Amino acid sequence: MLSTRQKMNACFGPWRLVNSYGAFGTVTSSRFEVILEGTRAEYPTDDAEWREYEFVAKPGDVTRKPRWLSPYHLRLDWLMWFLPFAGWRSHAWLPSLTDKLLANDAAVSRLLRANPFVGGAPPRWVRARLFEYEFAPPGDDEFWRRKFVREYMPPQQAH
Repeated sequence: MLSTRQKMNACFGPWRLVNSYGAFGTVTSSRFEVILEGTRAEYPTDDAEWREYEFVAKPGDVTRKPRWLSPYHLRLDWLMWFLPFAGWRSHAWLPSLTDKLLANDAAVSRLLRANPFVGGAPPRWVRARLFEYEFAPPGDDEFWRRKFVREYMPPQQAH
């Protein structure tokens, strides 16, 4: 890191605005995403009507064009991106977020693109499911393809 031949943090161009630093060595064509869903059903079965929470920038709705947000950083979306790398219990903030969603918390709703329960009763249950996303082929009606992988967090109820 201290070598004079090390180029990772070197700047290029006449104004020295561009460098080779990157937080990630590669960009993949697919990614794993945790999708949060809520239901007002009495029992959290797969037959219940589950509604997805939409985040501002992360993939969710496969028909929604990927967002370009620069130079901004959406902290909640960024935290959500790290969920698939470990189990849900490894993320101390996730139960708190779940509790806020179960209460239809206004401050948390403002961090989302869409809360499907705003303007009505809050959900009785919130769960998280893991999907694999990949870009859809050019010219497709959708921007993403997604495949269900597994349950990430079982349905949670307000405490």
